[in-house]
Amino acid sequence: MSVERTRQTFERCRSQQRPALVTYLMGGDPTPKASWSLAMACLEAGADVLEIGMPFSDPIADGPTIQRAAERSLRSGTTLEHCFELAEAVRRRSQAPIALMGYVNPLLTYGIGRFFRRCASTGVDAVILPDVPPEEAQALCASAGENGVGTVFLLAPTSTPSRWEAAFRQATAFIYFVSITGVTGSRSELPAGLTDQLDQVRGRSPVPVVVGFGISRPEQARALRGHTDGVVVGSAIVAQIGRPGTPAQRVARVKATVSPLRKALDPAVRVKSARG
Repeated sequence: MSVERTRQTFERCRSQQRPALVTYLMGGDPTPKASWSLAMACLEAGADVLEIGMPFSDPIADGPTIQRAAERSLRSGTTLEHCFELAEAVRRRSQAPIALMGYVNPLLTYGIGRFFRRCASTGVDAVILPDVPPEEAQALCASAGENGVGTVFLLAPTSTPSRWEAAFRQATAFIYFVSITGVTGSRSELPAGLTDQLDQVRGRSPVPVVVGFGISRPEQARALRGHTDGVVVGSAIVAQIGRPGTPAQRVARVKATVSPLRKALDPAVRVKSARG
């Protein structure tokens, strides 16, 4: 069901002539208990796909905002099991696809087979591991496939043709195109040539292509319509979670961040620049 749920979601968004909105938050940030209401806030504000970060002490692909979220999560005692429990709690309320995103070391410690079986039993649809190249992912992909869990691989502006082909062979859920050469984090402008690169990748990929890293504002999301199957927003949401406040204030801030992004992707909506 997992891969099929993901496929159906992208098809539904395509039929609505818009990219899917993919929202990211760190599991267990600021606490495991608080994560559920924040995850549901993303979905209630219009997210189509939910990414849940698995906290790790050395997140090499993440910028300062998400690094701090991982630190908060680990200080609160979050484990992989807490992330599974979060996914399971979300699944009881929503049929939106759920992707776990993190790094391979905790997965290896947990056990590959055990990890993917737990994904299947808790309703996780896909797994994103930025530090696993597709050329070295055969064992992971085999276990994921045995358990009906989708695989996602990253491509970047610097990826070689052979990396493209390896990613296309191994990805069963979607391709995650990294918009910048660097770490996660909000950027003031989208990189020059991004839409051309996305068009090239989409033209060859057998699975949907989403784009992330650096997208934070509605007008940026809007500019990517017609060039991607999904827009990933993470740091802008995580930054709101990291600000002081009550649980209700955090939920309200997350909804206020996600809702305009979702509206910006609708074909009938025009979005004014934040600069006027």
